[in-house]
Amino acid sequence: MDGVFTKCDSCNQPIYEKDLRARFNVCPNCEHHYPLPATDRIRLLSDSGTFRERDYGLVTDDPLKFEGYGERLAKAKKKSGLNDAVMSGTCEVGGHHIALAALDFRFIGGSMGSVVGEKVARTIELGLSEELPLVIVSASGGARMFEGIYSLMQMAKTSVVLSRFMDGGKPYISVLTDPTFGGVTASFATSADIIIAEPGARIGFAGARVIEQTTKESLPEGFQTSEFQKEHGMVDRIVHRLALKGDLERVLGFLS
Repeated sequence: MDGVFTKCDSCNQPIYEKDLRARFNVCPNCEHHYPLPATDRIRLLSDSGTFRERDYGLVTDDPLKFEGYGERLAKAKKKSGLNDAVMSGTCEVGGHHIALAALDFRFIGGSMGSVVGEKVARTIELGLSEELPLVIVSASGGARMFEGIYSLMQMAKTSVVLSRFMDGGKPYISVLTDPTFGGVTASFATSADIIIAEPGARIGFAGARVIEQTTKESLPEGFQTSEFQKEHGMVDRIVHRLALKGDLERVLGFLS
C-alpha cells in the first residue's frame, strides 16, 4: 500500500489508500476486512489517549538456535516496529477500564512464541489482580515452530492462568480476526465468555488444505470462515470492524 491506489483482493475494485486507512483497512466497496496492525487495532478500540502499554521490553530469544530465526526476528521487528507479535496493556473502551492484548500478524504471522505467551499470560494476570475485564484480539497462524516445545508450552501456560481469571468473575471477550489458527485457537482464543469474530475471518486449528489432504474429503463451501463457525456454535457474534468498539462497549456494559 505504498502508492495512491490499490486494488482490492476481494472485489478487484480500485481503492484510494487514504480511504482504506481511514476505514481501518476495510474496503469501501465490498467491506472486505484486511489484516490490521496491533497499533491500529488499539487505536480503533480504545478511548483516545487511554492506552497504557505494558511489558514492551520483553524480547524474544532464540532458545533452539534455529537456523535463520534470528534474521526472521530482525526483519519482523523492522517491519512492524514491535518487539514481538503482541501489544498489551490497559485502556478504556467507552469508559470501561480493561486489560487488552492484540496480536499482530505482520510479526512472523502473529505466531505464538515464548514472549507472546508470556505477554498474554501477564495481561490475563493483570486483569485478575486489578479486577478488570479482559479483551484479547487474535490474529495468528498458531504456535511458532522456531521455538519448538517452548512455543507449545505457551498453550498450557495461557490456559492455566485464564482458568484462574475466569474463576474471578470478570468477563473475558475474545475477538477473532483473519486468520486465527493453531495453538492460539486451541488455547486462549476460544476459551472466552463471549467470542466475537470479524466477517469472513478464517478460524480453525489446521488449515483447510491440510485437512483435505489428510481426510481425502472435500470440505463444505465457506469452511472455517467466521460465518461457518457461528452456524456451528463456535462463535457467538460476527461484528463489522467499524462497529466493533460500540459492540464491545455494550457487551462490557451488560457484563459489568
